[in-house]
Amino acid sequence: MLDVLSLIGRDSTLFYKDMDEYSAALSKSVSDASFLVLGGAGSIGQAVTKEIFKRNPRKLHVVDISENNMVELVRDIRSSFGYINGDFQTFALDIGSVEYDAFIEADGEYDYVLNLSALKHVRSEKDPFTLMRMIDVNVFNTDKTIAQSIAKGAKKYFCVSTDKAANPVNMMGASKRIMEMFLMRRSEEIDISTARFANVAFSDGSLLHGFNQRIQKRQPIVAPNDIKRYFVTPQESGELCLMSCIFGENRDIFFPKLSEALHLITFAEIAVKYLKQRGYEPHLCSSEDEARELAKTLPEQGKWPCLFTSSDTTGEKDFEEFFTENEELDMQRFDSLGVIKNKPEYQPELLSLFEQEIRRMKQQKAWTKPELVALFHTMIPGFGHKETGKYLDSKM
Repeated sequence: MLDVLSLIGRDSTLFYKDMDEYSAALSKSVSDASFLVLGGAGSIGQAVTKEIFKRNPRKLHVVDISENNMVELVRDIRSSFGYINGDFQTFALDIGSVEYDAFIEADGEYDYVLNLSALKHVRSEKDPFTLMRMIDVNVFNTDKTIAQSIAKGAKKYFCVSTDKAANPVNMMGASKRIMEMFLMRRSEEIDISTARFANVAFSDGSLLHGFNQRIQKRQPIVAPNDIKRYFVTPQESGELCLMSCIFGENRDIFFPKLSEALHLITFAEIAVKYLKQRGYEPHLCSSEDEARELAKTLPEQGKWPCLFTSSDTTGEKDFEEFFTENEELDMQRFDSLGVIKNKPEYQPELLSLFEQEIRRMKQQKAWTKPELVALFHTMIPGFGHKETGKYLDSKM
């Protein structure tokens, strides 16, 4: 079993003081309530679902498009926590589908709706078609499910954002920033809170999760040596989301406070620690071909081929930040959680323009990435989109 904390350079969890202080209030709030978790079989969604489940909610329904991940979620919960008296069910549904709409019409009564669904990868902007789906998932599905929550009388809506929404340089982060604008409009009809946080260590599809796949498939470990990131564990991501959902006031955005515990670390540094935990000595290679060839022989010698290079792909941010200088902060309420306090400020005509332009492109069944980038620039003045013409799919 890997020691995730030591891999990301820590010896303690981030939120233990706040989780301890608010433990009783959190348990009471959860046990008295009903929950719908959207995107609940993804890495963050599973973490949130488990945080809710272990506090015995009256009702917990989980929706996710991934049938396989949902199966694993149930097995994990049954193996770790067993059963609850409340109504626990999972549904393999696409949030954008008519089947999901029928599901909401048939029941749909929840105190809290938590949306963890997202297209989260920077590489999703490499083509205009995946990029449009990212807009649908991150922006329009969110707006749709909030409207449904309002219609069904939900008490609160929570939606996960990202640190990449603060001064975004890629389309994924910008899509989440636009999503936050739509949240502000809906916040006049229902209480909404959200969270921005760092990379979730070993989340599905992440580079660190890929390390496990490379070892299993006996392939080289590849990582950038010039990009530093903040990392939280899956459980910490679940704790942060649940704290924001239960205790966040309308329009609050929760984020981890920067501290000695939460510090920047490169992917290459983590790769070295990871291999040593696995009992291997990293062997630095100079090319993909060399790394692939050495993967056939080095493991028997207790070594593993690694290729550490500088990053030159589109959308990579040089540094991470959870808030901007124009946002109002509350740094006093919690020990390890900061809160961005938002007013219901948004430009209705800008949101309408975005809706109209996306609708027009879809009706024509033709659009280009430059068109979408230009629209994002209209939505976010000063959007620092970083286009290099290179994408992660062109790398090992």
